[in-house]
Amino acid sequence: MNWNTKQIANQAGKRYLITGANSGIGLETAKVLAAKGADIIMAVRNLEKGRVARSSIIQSVPEARIDLVELDLSDLTSVQRCIQKLINKNQVIDVLINNAGLMKFDGTRGESAQGHEVMWATNHLGHFALTAGLIPLLEKAASPRIVTLSSLVARFKNAGIYYQDLNFEAAYNSMTAYSQSKLANIMFAKELHQRLLKSDSKIISIAAHPGYTATNLQRHMGILGRIMNATMAQKLSMGALPTLMAATDPGLTGGEYIGPMQMKNWRGYPGLNRAPVAAEDAAQRSLLWDTSESILGLSFLSPVIK
Repeated sequence: MNWNTKQIANQAGKRYLITGANSGIGLETAKVLAAKGADIIMAVRNLEKGRVARSSIIQSVPEARIDLVELDLSDLTSVQRCIQKLINKNQVIDVLINNAGLMKFDGTRGESAQGHEVMWATNHLGHFALTAGLIPLLEKAASPRIVTLSSLVARFKNAGIYYQDLNFEAAYNSMTAYSQSKLANIMFAKELHQRLLKSDSKIISIAAHPGYTATNLQRHMGILGRIMNATMAQKLSMGALPTLMAATDPGLTGGEYIGPMQMKNWRGYPGLNRAPVAAEDAAQRSLLWDTSESILGLSFLSPVIK
């Protein structure tokens, strides 16, 4: 049987924090989970856009319980403010969905507030720091999990972690920079699960990707992106299924990579996918983890395996 939203149990009593929840897959995920009875925290960079998105969900799910929190993942100061607000509220978070993503394909290299290449900062470093800060709230839940979204590009030929120039200051290529950040997402998710296991945590970590789905990200790809969206991309309702499966399926135990099962994982209903080679290599994952900690100036589950 193809996995779909009918297989999601009632989510009443559970709270989901979803980054980038004001559009695309994040918004679709929030809408489905709200309809299943979950409490939702939409973590958004622009609060006004977040309010519009929340209103759009409430129109179709009048009983939806949705809070907003401001979060600019590219700015580590904003990440810390968000963490502190949530810690101060002391609300249990059952599932953290690291969904937000930046695809900057306008040909120019962008920098974050702290001087990091902006896709690396937003897609990986921001989520790494956010996850580290929210672990105490996740530990309060009965069956907590963390879902981190990667991408098909993590398996592309040019996908790698470019330690000699992580911020692409010497030579910049937008697809290479984006691929690095999305490979880092799945490597992080896989390594996080291993470290949580070794720390005897009840939290599990799962990675997912949406295949090729028509989202706002492709607007940066110009006419090519619009043509591919029209001819190849699946709808948001399908693209959100891997995230929803990773977030809710009780049969998952952690460490899985969930994505579409057809057309070499570009389309279709979700199931177990093969992770990139680097994500299955413990030494490569550990190097990325240590490097991320060093950049961010934090220690996150590291004493467990060192």
